[in-house]
Amino acid sequence: MNKQVVQEYYGDILKSTSDLRTDACTTDAAPPLHVRTALGRVHDAVAARYYGCGLAIPAELGGLRVLDLGCGAGRDVYALASLVGPEGHVTGVDMTEEQLAVAREHEAWHAEAFGYDRPNTRFLEGELESLDALDLEPGGFDLIISNCVINLCTDKPAVFRAAHRLLKPGGELYFSDVYADRRIPADLVKDPVLYGECLSGALYWGDYQAVAQAAGFADPRVVSHRPLAILDPALKAKLGPIRFASVTARLFKLEGLEPACEDYGQAVIYRGGVEGMEEVFILDAEHHIEQGRVFPVCGNTLAMLMETRFAPHFQVIGPGDRHFGLFPGCAAPDVFAAGDVSAAAPVGGCC
Repeated sequence: MNKQVVQEYYGDILKSTSDLRTDACTTDAAPPLHVRTALGRVHDAVAARYYGCGLAIPAELGGLRVLDLGCGAGRDVYALASLVGPEGHVTGVDMTEEQLAVAREHEAWHAEAFGYDRPNTRFLEGELESLDALDLEPGGFDLIISNCVINLCTDKPAVFRAAHRLLKPGGELYFSDVYADRRIPADLVKDPVLYGECLSGALYWGDYQAVAQAAGFADPRVVSHRPLAILDPALKAKLGPIRFASVTARLFKLEGLEPACEDYGQAVIYRGGVEGMEEVFILDAEHHIEQGRVFPVCGNTLAMLMETRFAPHFQVIGPGDRHFGLFPGCAAPDVFAAGDVSAAAPVGGCC
């Protein structure tokens, strides 16, 4: 990570979200009611120093062990601490001392506000490229989140590899980040404002899938995406035609996922019961599964539903002992297209 630039920008320059010069480190996503409630329970001093670009809080969190990569002042850590309950635990990692000081100052306050006997949170100082050096148990986490931070890392493949190592089988990396529609020129990467605003460190979208798969995450899924607006005229002039998007994605640690969406003649029925998704379960931007409706799925999607924490909420139809080829029309979304894609999706089948 360009440590000095990031520490100065997030430790000294940015004091609140009003200091941002682009909308990269903001989000207008409307979370489910229970998530809004959890976010509303976060101390104002912590919430004021939030610089995420998406909603990195998935469903079905009760009792989970969670790791937040680049936790900052701890907004998402504390919202998650509320959602996992007293039996769960959330660890936050960040490299900025000033941000961690705010987070740690409010640990006891949040434990009391949540009605817990003791905090179910922990904060570690360290760089995401060097997670191996921290007190983190391999295979010790059900869920890893990150909110607009991996773009600030200089060795992004190392972050993905470490996340895969730290997850339990069936766990997932659920994260929001900024991507570019081309590889960023070196002179722009060196610009401290562009880097601090989560732009010039952005991974080229065309490289993202290869990086994720090389780390062990087959079949990355896009949950939501929106194009970013460059509000500052000077920054816009520097960047020229480069387009950026904020993408929330999920990567499951599952063995046996295939390179493409293969049809084994199977379907699922969503039983309901996931808080915030009582009527429609949203796996990703292409899979919105209505309760009670037979929903055809490929082998990979079936694994993501039945070999993870979501399994109790689904019934499987079909033995899956015959292969029928590829699902027709299986394609990844264009994340740079105009509009915010997070809720609208075809209610058909995979993919």
